[in-house]
Amino acid sequence: MSKSDRLTEIRAIIVRHKRWDLMFMAVGMFALMISVLTFTVLFAQMIIDGMPRLSWDFFTSFPSRRPGSAGILSAWVGTSLVMLVTIATAVPMGIGAGVYLEEYAPKNLVTEIIEVNVTNLAGVPSIIYGLLALGLFVYQLGFGQSVLSAGLALALLILPVVIVTTREAIRAIPVAIREGCYALGATKWQTVSDHLIPYAAAGILTGIIIGLARAIGETAPIITIGAMTFIAFLPPSLVQAEFPFLSFEWLTSPFTVMPIQMFNWVSRPEEAFQLNAAAAGLVLVVMTLTMNGLAIYLRYHMRKKIKW
Repeated sequence: MSKSDRLTEIRAIIVRHKRWDLMFMAVGMFALMISVLTFTVLFAQMIIDGMPRLSWDFFTSFPSRRPGSAGILSAWVGTSLVMLVTIATAVPMGIGAGVYLEEYAPKNLVTEIIEVNVTNLAGVPSIIYGLLALGLFVYQLGFGQSVLSAGLALALLILPVVIVTTREAIRAIPVAIREGCYALGATKWQTVSDHLIPYAAAGILTGIIIGLARAIGETAPIITIGAMTFIAFLPPSLVQAEFPFLSFEWLTSPFTVMPIQMFNWVSRPEEAFQLNAAAAGLVLVVMTLTMNGLAIYLRYHMRKKIKW
């Protein structure tokens, strides 16, 4: 085969590969546009239906059998408290477990089994975590159908996500960082605390927000442990006038959350309740988008401060 024939064959291969690239890009763009268009239509319909119901009274009123006077006070307060317990439990445990598995755990069969199970747990249906929380937290440990049980259930749900994301973020740090620290006489803990975790903080934060965004909209585990669909009172306040000025009675209080309140309204036949559910869904979407926006902002500033 002559040189010109080889060049012609190479050009034909390149053109054929470019054609496949264009086809794949077109299919990917089509799939992306379908997803974006679907979300846009649903979100626009939610805004049209729910925006007229958004008012100060809607946020400061308890649920009611009269749709015009019903609000989401107990729902958004309950959601906030449950997410507070979830964050306080899942974040330190997830980061600690991820750091241990990546930096400290010996590479043996037991560690490999743990790693495989942690990865698989990220795909377990949420109802399984609800049943686990019902048997362990509600009955065995006696926490009851409370904010604490709900927060721990959601913490179990997102814990594998936080662990896997933490490991991936630490693994992405160049090996030269570790070698440089050890060459200068740093201990393993100094290397982890002063270099690895700060450099991996942006990626870890991304995993945390992804997990929390999933947890805030979960319904199955919350229903399983006995969240109330109608509640007209608030948990005790977190702050008290006497020393130590913090109260933990709210941890054992009954509760409801935004998805449960939306489910309660959607199950009613009156159209006015459907509009209330759309307004509550709009608030929930805004809360989720706010968390993601905050994560993007923090990740951007963390990466700017990193000096390799």
